[in-house]
Amino acid sequence: MIFVTVGSQKFPFNRLIKKVDEMIRDRIIAEEVFMQTGASDYRPACCGYQTFCDRAEFEKWLDRCDIIITHGGAGAMIGAVRRKKKTIAVPRLARYGEHVDDHQCELAKRLHAMNLLYACPDTNRLPEALKTVREHRYAPFSSNTEAFIASVDDFIRSL
Repeated sequence: MIFVTVGSQKFPFNRLIKKVDEMIRDRIIAEEVFMQTGASDYRPACCGYQTFCDRAEFEKWLDRCDIIITHGGAGAMIGAVRRKKKTIAVPRLARYGEHVDDHQCELAKRLHAMNLLYACPDTNRLPEALKTVREHRYAPFSSNTEAFIASVDDFIRSL
C-alpha cells in the first residue's frame, strides 16, 4: 500500500498528486494508494483521497503503508524513515508556486545522501524512484536527539 501526503501547506501540490494519479491510471502503480491532498485543487480519479487527515487518520495511513510518497517537509520525511518506511520525498518547488522557496530540496537531498530515502524533485522520475525504493535497502534512521540534549546539558553545567 502506498500513502501519498502533501502536508498542510497553504499552497497546492497538484504536480505530485496528478503524477501519482497518472501512474495508477497507466498501471505503473498496481498497489492500493491513498492520498492526503491538502490545499491542492486536483482531485485524484484513480484512488482514495482526503484533503486533510487528523493525527489519528494520518498515523493509521502511515502504519498501514509500505511506501510513502511525501512532500519535502522535515517532519513528514523524518516520521516516515523513523517508521522504517520506504520513502520517496518530492520537495515542493517555488517555481511551481508550491512554496515560497526551495528549502525542502536541501533536506531531501541530504537525507538521500545519507541513504535514508529517495529524493525526487522531478515528478517525471517518480516511476524510476518507485522502482528503486521497492528494491533498495535503506539505512536505519538514528536520532541524535540524546546527543544534542547531552551537549546542551553539558553547556548549562559549564556556566
